[in-house]
Amino acid sequence: MRGNIQAVKQDLGCPKQNVLARALCGVAIPPLQAVSPRRPLRRQPLVLCSLLWLIAAVLGAMLAPYLTPVDPLTTDPSRALLPPGSGGLLGTDFLGRDVLARLLWGGRWTLGMGVGALTLAVVIGLPLGLAAGSAGGWLDGFLMRLVDAWLAFPGLLLAMAGVAVLGPGLSSVTVAVGLAAAAPYARVVRAAARAIRAQPYIEAARAIGASPWRIALRHILPNTAPALLAFAATQLGWVLLNGAALHFLGLGVPPGVPEWGAMLAEGRAYLRDAPWAAVFPGAALTLTILAANLLGDRLGQH
Repeated sequence: MRGNIQAVKQDLGCPKQNVLARALCGVAIPPLQAVSPRRPLRRQPLVLCSLLWLIAAVLGAMLAPYLTPVDPLTTDPSRALLPPGSGGLLGTDFLGRDVLARLLWGGRWTLGMGVGALTLAVVIGLPLGLAAGSAGGWLDGFLMRLVDAWLAFPGLLLAMAGVAVLGPGLSSVTVAVGLAAAAPYARVVRAAARAIRAQPYIEAARAIGASPWRIALRHILPNTAPALLAFAATQLGWVLLNGAALHFLGLGVPPGVPEWGAMLAEGRAYLRDAPWAAVFPGAALTLTILAANLLGDRLGQH
């Protein structure tokens, strides 16, 4: 808000000391509402634990070669289905591969896919939603009808169709999940842009002749950024879940590659005899999705 007031003030040529007193040179500004005090992060244990878990997951994936010397692809049938302790910290799977090593290396595939898909969703959804919400009129109606048609298909079904067209593989899953997540993001961007568009300082900027793109990029986008960042953090959990589902169905990485969804699919046949082969990758995926959702809720509140 402060940045936009300064920007409009520069366009209006008003003295700095008179901007607030004169209400942007005659433009009425509604009174500010009281904002509830923010609680320190240390007093929100769930959010703090979520942040620490995401940091640990990213560091574990990045430092996997240094944290475990075991090759995640090396098989040893003589060590198959060993429990945690005798078979390593987290045990071994049905081919004798170390579960901890595969979990750390699998974080690279899973988290990398999630970040790539989320980036693609933002790159596609942000311009569409910003153009629709800022311009309004026929452009808003045309773009939103396209988004509505996009949203008519379930996200996972749309991602599966994308993989069927592009072929199996990690890059195909990333593109398919990103395309499926772009439509909800565009809808949220459009709603946030329309809310900001109705503010008095937008009317003031439009009255002095500011171009629509200047208004969109300098006034609307900065004020919608916090809400869009919070929704993006929440969508990270969605893309991780759907990407893992595609890997679970065998549409992603090749067999044997240590990806959390694929590890869960491989270990489900041994849930009775060796539950650790599926429980640990499932727990890692669940905790990562939960942490992303909690962190997104926190960002949305502030």
